[in-house]
Amino acid sequence: MFNLSTILRPHILSLTPYSSARDEYTGTIGVFLDANENPIGSTTDAGTYNRYPDPHQWAIKQRLAPIKGVRVGQIFLGNGSDEPIDLLVRATCVPGQDNLLIMPPTYGMYEVSAALNDVALLKVPLTPDFQVDTEAVLGAITKNTKLIWLCSPNNPSGNLLQPEAIRRILEAAEHSLVIVDEAYIDFADTPSWTTQLDRYPNLVVLQTFSKAWGLAALRLGMCFASEELIQVLNKIKPPYNISAPTQALALEALTQGAKKEGMVAQILADRQILAEKLRSLPNVQVVHPSDANFLLVQFDDAKQVFEQLIEQQVIVRDRSKVKLCEGCLRISVGTHEENERLLDVLGQMSQNPEEPIETSQKAAKPELVSKT
Repeated sequence: MFNLSTILRPHILSLTPYSSARDEYTGTIGVFLDANENPIGSTTDAGTYNRYPDPHQWAIKQRLAPIKGVRVGQIFLGNGSDEPIDLLVRATCVPGQDNLLIMPPTYGMYEVSAALNDVALLKVPLTPDFQVDTEAVLGAITKNTKLIWLCSPNNPSGNLLQPEAIRRILEAAEHSLVIVDEAYIDFADTPSWTTQLDRYPNLVVLQTFSKAWGLAALRLGMCFASEELIQVLNKIKPPYNISAPTQALALEALTQGAKKEGMVAQILADRQILAEKLRSLPNVQVVHPSDANFLLVQFDDAKQVFEQLIEQQVIVRDRSKVKLCEGCLRISVGTHEENERLLDVLGQMSQNPEEPIETSQKAAKPELVSKT
C-alpha cells in the first residue's frame, strides 16, 4: 500500500514553509502595506508590476482544472517542468542514500537534477524500439528508489511508451513515485495519464505550456498529482515562482483552446509531409515514428549533416552520441517554409556531398548552434 509519508524526506514532513504576504491576505482590494513593495508604480511603461503575484496561481488552476479533467488541488504550476522535476527530487531523495531510476534515451534534466542533488542514478535502457524493458525496470528497483521517470511521448525518440508497461510499474512500485512526463501529449492520439490520478496515488504527471500552447518563452510547467503531494510541492517551492505577466498570459491562452488545437493539427499534418519527404532522401536511413512535434532521423553521416546544416543556419539537435540514437538528428517540425528550407539543404547535400551548398541567403555564422 502506497504511503507518501514513507517516501518523503523526514524533515520535509515537519518543515514550516515560508509564509508570504499574499498567503496571509488573498484579496485583491485594499491598502497594501504588508510586502514592502513600491507603492508608486513600475519603471517600465509596458505595464504595472509593482505588486507581487498570486503565489498559488488560483485563477489559472481554476480555469485549467476542467480543461484537464482534474481537481484544482491536484495542480502544481512551476517555472517550466524543470521546477517540479527538481522539487520532486528534493522532497523525496536523501542525498547520498536514495536513488532515482531513468530509462535512456530520455529527457536529460532527470539526470541533471539527480547530480545536482547528489542522488544516485539507476539506468535501465529502453529496448531498441524505444519501449520500456519492464522486467529489467522492476528488477532494478530497490528499497531506496524514490522516483521512477517515464517520458511519454519520449524525448528524443518521439514515441509513446506502451500503457501496459507504465501500468505494471505503477502497480509494482509501491514505495516510489512514478512520474509520467507528457510534455508532448497534445500531439499524441491517446488519453493523458491524468485520467488515472485517483486510481494510482503514486502517479505524477508532468505537462507544459511550452509545446502545443506555443508559450515556451513564459516557462510555465504543469504537475498533476494527489492533493497530498501537491501540498508538499507548494510547501517547498519559492514563494512567488510564477510571475504576474506569465500568469496573465497563461490565463489568456487558456481561453484560446480552439487556436491551440488548430496549431496542433497543422503541426501534425506538416510532420507527416516532412517525414515522407525525408524518407525519400538517399542519405536518410530511418525516420522513426513520432507521437510528438519532432522526428528522430538517422543519417548516413549525422555529424557531417549536422555541421553542414549549421553552416546554412538550419539548426537541429545532434543526438548521434546518445545510446540507441547513434547516427540520429532530432528535427523539430517547423513552418512550411522552414521545413522546405531544411529539405532543400538536405537534398543538395545528398546529390552533391562534396559541393558547397547554394543559397540565396547570406549565411552568417550563428552564435548559438543548439539548445536543450
